[in-house]
Amino acid sequence: MTAVLREGSLLSESSETLDPQNWDEIRAQGHRMLDDMFDYAANIRERPVWTPIPDDVRARFNAKLPRQPCDLGEVYREFADYIVPYAAGNVHPGFMGWVHGGGTAVGMLAEMLAAGLNANLGGRDHIPIEVERQVVEWTRVMFGFPSGASGIFVTGTSMANLMAVLVARTSALGQSVRQRGVSEEGALLTAYASTATHGCVAKAMDLAGFGTDALRIIEADRFHRIDVVALRDRIARDRAAGRKPFLVIGSAGTVDIGAIDDLAALSALCREQGLWFHVDGAYGALGILAPVIAPRLAGMENADSIALDFHKWGQVPYDAGFLIVRDGRQHRDTFSAPAAYLRRETRGLAAGSPWPCDLGPDLSRGFRALKTWFTLKTYGTEKLGAMIARSCAVAGYLESRILAEPRLELLAPVQLNIVCFRYRAADANKVNGDIVIDIQESGIAAPSTTVLDGQLAIRAAIVNHRTDTCDIDALVSAVLEFGARRSSPGAG
Repeated sequence: MTAVLREGSLLSESSETLDPQNWDEIRAQGHRMLDDMFDYAANIRERPVWTPIPDDVRARFNAKLPRQPCDLGEVYREFADYIVPYAAGNVHPGFMGWVHGGGTAVGMLAEMLAAGLNANLGGRDHIPIEVERQVVEWTRVMFGFPSGASGIFVTGTSMANLMAVLVARTSALGQSVRQRGVSEEGALLTAYASTATHGCVAKAMDLAGFGTDALRIIEADRFHRIDVVALRDRIARDRAAGRKPFLVIGSAGTVDIGAIDDLAALSALCREQGLWFHVDGAYGALGILAPVIAPRLAGMENADSIALDFHKWGQVPYDAGFLIVRDGRQHRDTFSAPAAYLRRETRGLAAGSPWPCDLGPDLSRGFRALKTWFTLKTYGTEKLGAMIARSCAVAGYLESRILAEPRLELLAPVQLNIVCFRYRAADANKVNGDIVIDIQESGIAAPSTTVLDGQLAIRAAIVNHRTDTCDIDALVSAVLEFGARRSSPGAG
């Protein structure tokens, strides 16, 4: 290889690097891109929420591997013409189908700055690590965790829940589980969650080596909260059968209807029984910022770990998941893995131990903390809390519209910001399923569906900070219009 390199000059010409040959040209192109994206957000109501992808557009992304350079302007035109119009639509205030944040202009700018720095937050001694540590500290204070707590940014709550299961596993079996595996003792461990818990929890049990059978699913009450009495009984029966309960997962905002478990009762039970108490607070945990919601989250401050997404109710651009653990030592014991090439020093660039890679599986990590830091600094927790409370009020407005309309039926109590309802019809499941797809394809709004007690529901999750009562009115009008078409005689 050395001989080959010596055949040519190693003195790089500007054309041999990936930097632009003309910085003024790319600066002008960058300003156009930035202005276009600001216009995209500012005028978002003028666009359909979602547009089906035409076959010819989809086919464009089956192109061959590009071998030769292409003008940046041409690449950007392809983005503007064939990517922007066919996005999922969660920037739009009419997007209500899934719990997706709407993002902000501030977050977009921060993401651009993070890309410019191109920092790897796996470790070493550089200021982006301190930015992440600052957000960890703010989050610790937010949830009332002790000073020894630790936290880390991840892709999302699915990953954070998996990591929490692994920390609970280390707590139950000791650090040696990392060498020996789960083995016979670990095969007896059991975890507990409700029927309303997100499916990623069962996947976490699978990936952690326990198998999904080790997750006991406890019935929920009519408000979709875990039945604490039934939970206590199942724990007792498992102990009597020789099993080893070790983990309870509570929900702060269930995926179907936004229910909050009795976190105070769960934390008390876990302390009494010596169990790890984890809260899946994917979006609901940030309700702690809203004074009207925070009392319903009482007990979360006693959790051993909390998983949440700043990219949901926090409106940080995707992705910005987070895990906070009460006992930072147990967190580090679960993931730290010393290696010669990751040698830590007391000074120089390799200082700053412990590193974030000691708290999770990733060594290569993006600067997710910057857009979260920008969001918290720019808006402040009081304004973010007011936005969260308002989204619940908008959901309450939708509830009132449903209750006032005889053709509509509310299928679950509205507890936070998720509303489940349906259009009354003879073949209600079929009709409502079609209504949702019709509305999505119309571009008016983007609700989703779920199934509650065998009934297919139209599910509207009010998460986007832009969503207003006019968007609710548009959704209700669309449901009534498409419902009438679908339930009329001869409708196909």
